[in-house]
Amino acid sequence: MAAPAPKSVAVVGSGVAGLASAIRLAIRGHKVIVFEAAAHAGGKVGEHRDGPFRFDLGPSLFTLPEALDELFHDAGADPAAYYRYRKLDTICRYIFADGKVLNAWADPEEMALEFERVLGEPADNIRRYLAQARRIYDLTEPIFLRSSLHDWRTYWRAPWLKTLAGLPRLGAFQTMHRANEQMFNRPNTVQLFNRYATYNGSNPYKAPSTLNVIGHLEHNLGAYFLQGGMRSLINALHQLAQERGVQFRFETPVEKILVRKQRLGRHQAVGVRAGGSDYNADVVVSNMDVVPTYRNLLPELRHPNRILDQPRSTAALIFYWGMDRKYPALDVHNILFSADYPAEFQHLTETKTLCPDPTVYLYISSKAEPTDAPETGENWFAMINVPHLAGQDWDALVRDARAAILRKVETLLGEPVAPHIRSEFHLDPRDIQARTSSHLGALYGNSSDNLFAAFLRHPNFARHLPGLYFCGGSVHPGGGIPLCLLSARIVDEQVQRRS
Repeated sequence: MAAPAPKSVAVVGSGVAGLASAIRLAIRGHKVIVFEAAAHAGGKVGEHRDGPFRFDLGPSLFTLPEALDELFHDAGADPAAYYRYRKLDTICRYIFADGKVLNAWADPEEMALEFERVLGEPADNIRRYLAQARRIYDLTEPIFLRSSLHDWRTYWRAPWLKTLAGLPRLGAFQTMHRANEQMFNRPNTVQLFNRYATYNGSNPYKAPSTLNVIGHLEHNLGAYFLQGGMRSLINALHQLAQERGVQFRFETPVEKILVRKQRLGRHQAVGVRAGGSDYNADVVVSNMDVVPTYRNLLPELRHPNRILDQPRSTAALIFYWGMDRKYPALDVHNILFSADYPAEFQHLTETKTLCPDPTVYLYISSKAEPTDAPETGENWFAMINVPHLAGQDWDALVRDARAAILRKVETLLGEPVAPHIRSEFHLDPRDIQARTSSHLGALYGNSSDNLFAAFLRHPNFARHLPGLYFCGGSVHPGGGIPLCLLSARIVDEQVQRRS
């Protein structure tokens, strides 16, 4: 059977998913052009330099490196020639409001014993949790992560029968908090594992317990550090894309997706208007958030509002601080927990404001990459979860949040922090929306705060507009670097099926 004729492809945006989609379609022999409004590739994955300090702007944790390695192998490239990573011995250091400090070791057995030693949580409970997280992953990965949930052919595959048979064991009909409350004896342990709902901007008191699969990625498979920081991921993808013939148009925002009316009143995507010029394309792949894709680039067509109007995920407020001293009590990844987790999520998802006692995530890449800060200092990425844009006074919220973060860090570390800040800037949801076109500043598109959230994400193709496909964190299978890489894989499969 003859291979399909090469197509012309226009990719809107050069985030992780856009770059991966461009590579996958280019190695199929298609002619691919990527249009990017910014001066460089990356999307949410960026970096900032301020004198001797270097900061990762967006994602900071690297998991499931197999998804990245798979892309390079599929392109006939040796990953080691483009990027290097190493497994972290300590995944994260957790500091609780009661002063307890727990190291989540990379070795699952060592970690289970750490829970028993520090929190009094029976090690067997941790072992059972990790075994359950592995079962969820094994049952869901072929269907929910590597296939389109919106293509009927998915449900005729053998993996779906295995997933269907295992549904009672997935915990899809109870919340993450309820499942963790039943699994563990200690409130601190419940709080720690509830945190994984925030990995896709959700509320553990509402999100389904299937999200406990995230614990498998970190604790069974491991957390990694990319040499050169997260920006090295984008540099590697951009280089590979260019070597495989992908063309880039930077500082060229897409103004419109071109459509042509077909017979029976149907439409088809036929290209893009970018930088004032029209570019014909057989396939258009949008790596832009699905909401502005429809509302800004396809204003004249009927929109899938039932999906677009779903509740949005949370956003983030990040302070980037260059410190003039080192803090041995901290590791590369650190969590400083709030004293009242339910109240924190009540603020985030109900009142849409900030909790006065927020959970703080501190990422210090210079602990692993010493050149990211002066020899006597550190580069702090201090992040809290915040609500998406909803008419708040963000100037006031940023001011209050800064004070709350510093107060919490200084209290739990027992030493001053504010006097040692030598470099500072921040990003809030307004900046995130402006820089990345994330609707309302929501980092992960729709929230997962209901049992059917996976099915309410937009498909990786437009049902009523042939020729248009979607990748990235706002569509299936979700946000985060591994899922964005897998969304590109699904787009590639769908383009081939629909050609």
